[in-house]
Amino acid sequence: MRVGVLTGGGDCPGLNAVIRAVVRRGVREYGFEFVGYRDGWKGPLEGLTMELGVQQCRGILPRGGTILGSSRTNPFKVDGGVERIKDNLAADGVDALVAIGGEDTLGVATKLAELGVNVVGVPKTIDNDLSGTDFTFGFDTAVNIATEAIDRLHTTAESHHRVLVVEVMGRHAGWIALHAGIAGGASTVLIPEQPFDIAEVCALVESRFESTYSPILVVSEGAVPKEGGDMTLVSGEKDAFGHVRLGGIGDRIAKEIEDRTGKEARAVVLGHIQRGGTPTAFDRWLATRFGLHAIAAVKDGEFGTMMALRGADIVRVPLIEGTGELKLVSTEEYAEAKVFFG
Repeated sequence: MRVGVLTGGGDCPGLNAVIRAVVRRGVREYGFEFVGYRDGWKGPLEGLTMELGVQQCRGILPRGGTILGSSRTNPFKVDGGVERIKDNLAADGVDALVAIGGEDTLGVATKLAELGVNVVGVPKTIDNDLSGTDFTFGFDTAVNIATEAIDRLHTTAESHHRVLVVEVMGRHAGWIALHAGIAGGASTVLIPEQPFDIAEVCALVESRFESTYSPILVVSEGAVPKEGGDMTLVSGEKDAFGHVRLGGIGDRIAKEIEDRTGKEARAVVLGHIQRGGTPTAFDRWLATRFGLHAIAAVKDGEFGTMMALRGADIVRVPLIEGTGELKLVSTEEYAEAKVFFG
């Protein structure tokens, strides 16, 4: 059997670990051949391939990013895109495809599976917002990076008696902000699922200064105030999946705090730092297990499935379970964490 492998959407630590596990088990246990598709769905759409075997996977376990490259290409937005993918897979002699990605990449995989393409999905996103799986790889690394940044910011905030607003990634889901904020001892965490009251935020800031403690606020890029208004945009441009670029909420909140309290406030935007660099041990472990189980699903002919972590087990679930809806922070989970705020 000849198997294609691609990585789509935003890069994250652990992608190379999946590729490595898929190829090593596929070659050594099942005798499969592999072809790497470059730059996400752009690869099978335009016939962009690279050699992919055990040799190409040596030394990539600790590397961030992806040796296959990535993009946010949506073949369903291209005239004849699906037919071109099917034709290119046939021309390359590819019998099955392993697609590694988040909601958009696996959303395409779901539609292609319904159209008869033999595809198996592996869930990836630092946002941890894919339903069907307890955790996605990349999330743990992002949380650890954000937590380390918060730890470092505490000392400079105390030295200058200022407020620091730490903006982390999280378009619709606040998992990174919540986990990193709790782990880093933040004064409060603002997430998309729970619109915030800027007056309450400013009151918290003032109360923290009364206790001679400089506050750290952690905010997801998609957080919105109760007063209403859209998510703060970097630009009005949208990608092929209809997503706008976010950013700027940290600066917006810092300015409001200064204007309302008179306290000096600064915003720190972690941005792509969160998803670059070496994956944590947990993400290497999870990504490797996902890869091993994904190629086993290919061998078993269980296409249209996604690998999922349920407790300590890796299970196969229908792709639609991972892409049907986002996994968001519940009101109960947020309320439980609020005991540490203030």
